Amino acid sequence: VARLNLARWYDKVDRMDGGQFRTVTDTFRNHYDTILNYFINRSTNAGAESFNAKVKAFRSQFRGVTDIPFFLFRLSRLCA
Repeated sequence: VARLNLARWYDKVDRMDGGQFRTVTDTFRNHYDTILNYFINRSTNAGAESFNAKVKAFRSQFRGVTDIPFFLFRLSRLCA
C-alpha cells in the first residue's frame, strides 16, 4: 500500500510544472527503500542518531585526550 501511494505521489508531482519539487522527488527516489522500510517495519535510525549525538557530546568534553583506550573504556561504560 505504501509503495503504491508513494508511486502515485511521484506521478502527481511529475505532472506538476514545478521544478522546485524535482530535488525532493530525487531525494525520495534515492532513499526509496529506506522510506518504505519505515512504513513496513516502523523502524528508523533514531537510536543510532541518538547514540552518535551522545558520543559527540562526550568527545567535545574531553578534547585533547591522549589515553585513547581509557577514553573508549569510559565511553563504553557511559553509553552501554
